[in-house]
Amino acid sequence: MARLLLSGWRAWPALAASLFLLNASMTFENVWPTLKARWGSTLSPELALGVLLIAVAHRWAGRLSRRVLPGLWVVLVAGHYLDVTAPGLYGREFNLYWDSQHLGNVAAMLARDVPWWLIALAVGAVVLVVFVAFTLARLAMQQIAGSVELAPARRVLGSVAALVVAFWIAQQPWTGLPAVIPFADPVTPAYARQARYVLATFGPQATAPPLGPGPALNATLEGLRGADVFVIFVESYGAVAYDTPEIAEVVGVGLADFENAIDETDRRVVSAYVEAPTFGGSSWLAHLSLMSGIEVRDQYTYASLMASDRETMITTFARRGYRTVALMPGMRQAWPEGAFYGFDTIYGRDLLEYEGPQFGWWSIPDQYALAKLEELEGSRPARAPIFVVFPTSTTHAPFGPVAPYQPDWSRVLTADAYAPAEVEAAMAARPDLTNLGPSYAKAMAYEFVSLAGYLREQRDDRLLVVIGDHQPPAAVSGPDAPWRVPVHVIARRAGSSSEDGADARAGADGGSNPGAERGPRDAVLRRLVVHGFQEGLRPHVPSIGAMHELVPMLLDAFDARE
Repeated sequence: MARLLLSGWRAWPALAASLFLLNASMTFENVWPTLKARWGSTLSPELALGVLLIAVAHRWAGRLSRRVLPGLWVVLVAGHYLDVTAPGLYGREFNLYWDSQHLGNVAAMLARDVPWWLIALAVGAVVLVVFVAFTLARLAMQQIAGSVELAPARRVLGSVAALVVAFWIAQQPWTGLPAVIPFADPVTPAYARQARYVLATFGPQATAPPLGPGPALNATLEGLRGADVFVIFVESYGAVAYDTPEIAEVVGVGLADFENAIDETDRRVVSAYVEAPTFGGSSWLAHLSLMSGIEVRDQYTYASLMASDRETMITTFARRGYRTVALMPGMRQAWPEGAFYGFDTIYGRDLLEYEGPQFGWWSIPDQYALAKLEELEGSRPARAPIFVVFPTSTTHAPFGPVAPYQPDWSRVLTADAYAPAEVEAAMAARPDLTNLGPSYAKAMAYEFVSLAGYLREQRDDRLLVVIGDHQPPAAVSGPDAPWRVPVHVIARRAGSSSEDGADARAGADGGSNPGAERGPRDAVLRRLVVHGFQEGLRPHVPSIGAMHELVPMLLDAFDARE
């Protein structure tokens, strides 16, 4: 040991710097809510294992440090970056197989709102970072490999590395021993999970675990009395709209207008929180959970359910004489899932025939989508009642630019729906990708102002279920945010009647006799209160259950009679 300290003292500073650099590259932390990282204060178990490997295989250490370990280390560093950044920005773990399939759309969406030079700069920065990371990792690995050529140094490094690994193993949850040394979460298990995701897709269990039983979907719908029913999934509408003061202040303006419209049109609302099956994205998991009554938390269950012949709420309404409609302004391409749902009509981008200003990637304002639906469906003579599923798009990330609200709904479908100055101002208000909170709040306020205007325009007896599909990404909702989302059910008050009568639809199955009073009344809302809903627009904690558990509650209420 003394000879090592005397003869190799010049190498110790470089060795210490190499170990520090490698450890820092695997223990950095995310600076929420950005893509930035900061130094951590933990030890990397992968580094300890790597040093132990080099010490044991010292005969091949030089070759490993030049050809194998640097590239492997860069892969691990990239995995660690994704592991700490995705939850901070997105709110959940990134699924490399399923989520990567949507990167093209995300890139196209960002390209529309980000200057080309900034995109080029970002790509160049990524390439430079990878090159620098590989070069530094190679130099550091070669420094360690050179040190283990001396037997005393090899013994010291190997012993210390083995001791660190032993401490890490001893501090695992299953041992029950207290944590003495702080360790970063290893990246290798994350890659193992990603590999399992891929194997589950292509392997013998590709269709995911067997589906559990679903709820009974044989409701009579007598409590609705033939009224139209709209299920409106408000994109990214989560608890943050109420819990974060700076967001709630802006969104509250739209919610107040929505609440006033409910009261002005002689309606009532009951509200609750439910737990969403997803966070920050993958809205289709929430849509299928609510439509099927089966919890869909991952793409494997989603694919398995889509391949089945399970019934959904769409089936229930179709069976009772409803015309089933999907209003999907954000659908830009073919939608194979539509065959599973079995909608009578799917109004995507093409059928909505929007020719106005392109407001962001999704382009079609939700106010226009609602107005166009009324033109296409609402004016049909002697029509059957309709069951509409409407996933909104204006409140989808990156939350802008947001169209102006047009208070004169007679102009919404015209070529001059907006004044040129309004369009110019809306287009100039690009979202700040480093601070999406203000853009989110503005888009959400627009959504509820539009829904308020829609209620004032449509004073018939339709029932609305307005529900958030998931919280916005963690970059907006914050780290460790809850998964709960609001749900509101709006219906006509007892004793009121629609202004237009709508008696022509009274003969549909599940409705009343021709000429009788139509539409759901207090019995439906009272039944929801029994299930945990509360009067008013503001939902209260705790949640009444998971989103899929809401299905039997709704169907039970839809059967309620005075």
